[in-house]
Amino acid sequence: MARVLVLATTTGYQTRAFGEAAARLGVELVFATDRCHLIEDPWQDHAVPIRFYDEDASVAAILDAARGRPIDGVLVVGDRPTVIGARVAEALGLPFHSAEAAAIARHKQRTRECLRHAGLLAPWWFPIALGEPSALPPGPLTYPCVLKPVSLSGSRGVMRADNEAELAAALDRLRAIVRSPDVRAERNEAHDSALLEGFISGREYALEGLMHHGDLHVLAIFDKPDPLDGPFFEETIYVTPSAASESVERAIVEGVSRAAAAMGLGHGPIHAECRVNAEGVFVLEVAARPIGGLCARSLRFSRIPNPQFLIPDSQSLIPLEELLLRHALGEAPTWRREVNASGVMMIPIPKRGILRSVEGLDAARQVPGIVDAQITAKMDQRLLPLPEGASYLGFLFARADRAAAVEDALRAAHRRLHFAIDPEFPVLDMSQIHYNLHHG
Repeated sequence: MARVLVLATTTGYQTRAFGEAAARLGVELVFATDRCHLIEDPWQDHAVPIRFYDEDASVAAILDAARGRPIDGVLVVGDRPTVIGARVAEALGLPFHSAEAAAIARHKQRTRECLRHAGLLAPWWFPIALGEPSALPPGPLTYPCVLKPVSLSGSRGVMRADNEAELAAALDRLRAIVRSPDVRAERNEAHDSALLEGFISGREYALEGLMHHGDLHVLAIFDKPDPLDGPFFEETIYVTPSAASESVERAIVEGVSRAAAAMGLGHGPIHAECRVNAEGVFVLEVAARPIGGLCARSLRFSRIPNPQFLIPDSQSLIPLEELLLRHALGEAPTWRREVNASGVMMIPIPKRGILRSVEGLDAARQVPGIVDAQITAKMDQRLLPLPEGASYLGFLFARADRAAAVEDALRAAHRRLHFAIDPEFPVLDMSQIHYNLHHG
């Protein structure tokens, strides 16, 4: 039985989705994560506990487990374990992105340096040391500009500033974000650094692809129909196929392909983000992993038969997780996305507070074109919108014959949802209260 190692930063849906795909293929999975205690049966006996902040120890633990259960392929879900996965693959002689390329992909400044060296379009940018009180570059700045942490994902901590006062406020806010307990728990020195760069106008797109021994195979190009102009950059709707012209799509593919080559990404999933305006395609990032979490459910594929591959052929649509498992085991990327348009809405958090109730979920599911609606936030959970937050309220999924109909369905379903969010009580600083009582 073939065996695939899956390194994941989260559990739950991803464990089940990969598990279901593996069962269809007759493949055994080995999960490596720092959340083994959250993995559901029957996969608890197939989990290797690791710590993402200790890469050497994590690699050693996985290689030790592989001596008893040899690994035939490697997959990584999430940004943090990409370097660990690359090092394991290299040690086992399996094809994957190089460890150096994975490290570049998860560090925005290193990515910018690679793309500039390759001659790709890029905004002006300047590195910021968040620990220094006077971290800004000398001389006047050009506004608007964007401040972003180099190693946080999902637009967390990314803020636009239109003047000097807004930039000063953004710096203070970002310093507080990287000092938050969950970020400090990652023990990542990169969180002490940020980038200040020129704001790029235009439409934003995402490309989902597979690098196959150095060649880019495009799985989907997503439109992001909501303008992402700041002051924060919360992503909401992804829709595919794109409404962009063929020339724009070709330019996106060429830009992402050149960026991946410049970064050294050679084999495995990639997820790229880019902006397009009259100047051309600005590649923002190319991650060495697939689209995150539940969003993967927006993609299904029909497979061109490959009689040389050992896993039985299937004429039905397959999910992205199955496609990724097949590729990890050596199958060439002979898939195409389904004919229908599809899309996902990452339901934004409207305000800070405590989630008390959700109404309208059944009504949202009844909107024509909606195939599923899930609320992933828990009742009584503390909600934080961007730029401090790192999650969504839930997800809406739609399919239709046209991309415009998918977008309409997602927006209509979202209008039927109503969230009761109570203000959170301020956290009392007992040390300050004690000081005030004793000093008047």
